[in-house]
Amino acid sequence: MNKQLWKGFVEVVKREVVPALGCTEPVSVALAASIAVEKLGGLSKEDLSDVTISASISPNLMKNGMGVGVPGTGMVGMPIAASVGAIAGDAHAGLEVLKNITDADVVEAKSIIDSGRVSVDVAEVSNILYAKVTVKKGTSFVTVTIADSHTKVVSIEENGITTFSETCHYVAPVHDNPFENADAQDVYDFALNAPIEDISFIEQAGDLNDALSVEGLEKEYGLKIGSTFQKNVEQGLLSGGLLTEVITRTSSASDARMDGAMKPAMSNSGSGNQGIAATMPVVVTADFLKVTKEQKIRALMLSNLMAIYIKSHQNKLSALCAATTAAMGSAAGMTWLLGGDFKQVSNAICSMIGDISGIICDGAKTACAMKVSSSAGAAVKASLMARNGVYVTGSEGIVSDDVDTSIRNLCALANGSMAQTDVQILDIMVNKHCN
Repeated sequence: MNKQLWKGFVEVVKREVVPALGCTEPVSVALAASIAVEKLGGLSKEDLSDVTISASISPNLMKNGMGVGVPGTGMVGMPIAASVGAIAGDAHAGLEVLKNITDADVVEAKSIIDSGRVSVDVAEVSNILYAKVTVKKGTSFVTVTIADSHTKVVSIEENGITTFSETCHYVAPVHDNPFENADAQDVYDFALNAPIEDISFIEQAGDLNDALSVEGLEKEYGLKIGSTFQKNVEQGLLSGGLLTEVITRTSSASDARMDGAMKPAMSNSGSGNQGIAATMPVVVTADFLKVTKEQKIRALMLSNLMAIYIKSHQNKLSALCAATTAAMGSAAGMTWLLGGDFKQVSNAICSMIGDISGIICDGAKTACAMKVSSSAGAAVKASLMARNGVYVTGSEGIVSDDVDTSIRNLCALANGSMAQTDVQILDIMVNKHCN
């Protein structure tokens, strides 16, 4: 075991697994708007009559913000995110920037939009994740630019004068990439052998996403996938058991999140849905098997860190649905809880790559809960197969004979040819017409 990697593993999990209220792409725009308003000295009631907000965002950010619910607003899209972020966002709350908004704030945000004083367009930038938001109050204006990470402010301009600047082309310091000399075996060894007091913080991920799951089951959110499964179990059309329970509780958390529930998700790699997909199947399996608290913590750490490890080989946003790769982390955690060793964990991940690697990301929306549920179900299937010695082998498709090469093959597909897929997806989304 390479224990020298462990400190970096703890740091990356603490950095990448954080609470997020709402889809992180529109939330990023809301955060930029709230910071701009803070630099303007705030907005009074009188200011609201002539304030204007403009946002210029990267194509990927636009794709992931066009159709997703913004928490507490009952609306979807970037304009409401920018407007309510400017009016009532907490500039110091990061991905929970909208946690304190009220119904009155939403009414005011909508009035600014209705009066035509909020505009959003697509920026011609190379950054995958980019949001430049300008808020003008009277003759004063502030522009805040976030790039490369959902909360990374790279530039602030006040009345045309740059008061803060950092290169938009972010290069991670060496210590920010603990996977440079690591592989899946190192991730597995850490999760199973690190001192429990060093990794017990990951338990909060399970608690937070489970609370979101309960919210999704108790109320009518989105496509109601979780509650639909629950009702059909009650009606005798579906049986209970691990697979049904995993799909029900995982999808209900995504139902709530994508439809704007005012409860945070514990995110993974900048995405609440990734956090849900990496967490809830493990939580359900741990509950189903009645494992010890330590076993649950170690499985959650294995799942979340493996998800981060896989995602670290990909662009931050791409045409590949990231819930699928996050659920590969869940497959690892579930397989271990079911008694599997590293070989069986590896086989489960390879089976996932052989199964659902072609699912596209066509923007954040309520239908993402469908992809989350499919990914969670595939993770259960792969885990049960691996437990019985059955898996997709290296002679099939893009799967290789070892898990790390299989992961790199998947990520090469996401970063390479699927870049053009992303362009096509956005073109369809922007130009389609509703009947």
